[in-house]
Amino acid sequence: MLNTWPTVPPTAAPAPVGHAEGVSNDEFRAAMSRLADGVVLVTALEPPLDPDDPGAPRGEDVGMTATAFLSVSLDPPLVLVSVREGSRMDDLLDEQPLWAVSVLSESQRHIAGRFAMKGRVSDRLLFADIPCERGEISGAPLVSGALATLECRTEQRVTAGDHTLVIGRVLTARVPSAEGGPLVYFRGRYRHLA
Repeated sequence: MLNTWPTVPPTAAPAPVGHAEGVSNDEFRAAMSRLADGVVLVTALEPPLDPDDPGAPRGEDVGMTATAFLSVSLDPPLVLVSVREGSRMDDLLDEQPLWAVSVLSESQRHIAGRFAMKGRVSDRLLFADIPCERGEISGAPLVSGALATLECRTEQRVTAGDHTLVIGRVLTARVPSAEGGPLVYFRGRYRHLA
């Protein structure tokens, strides 16, 4: 039998790496802004400068607002957070395997905004007036009044474009507050469910 499929000429060169042809950063950003995301505060305690010296200064608390956070697996319990490659949080989570997540409520918009701003002041000042408790395993700050809190240990790090996907095993999960709704990020703004 004779092949009747049309002949397709070979392509001259492979497609360029990066954005698909015709998709700009602005178009991609606008399209993804239509996806509503929950808002969390990811925190970790920086290790002391000299762990062998009990008199050495304790490490600083570090925090980052994230909307790219999701559940990955129930057994084992795994979550994923996306952090900008080379950011302070990315560097810290590369050396500190223990971290925490506070799922922010609609009344905690000021916390999300504070830890998301560019050119921000030191993390010590950012945490100064936010009521927190220490995670019993991670030692990281957990925001009081959050809808839920998790403590995690990094299982895997995956480089994806200009971000690092940090997959963590959940070591503790608590629901300290049933009050209020979630803080949501949609079309470039923090919102709450109506």
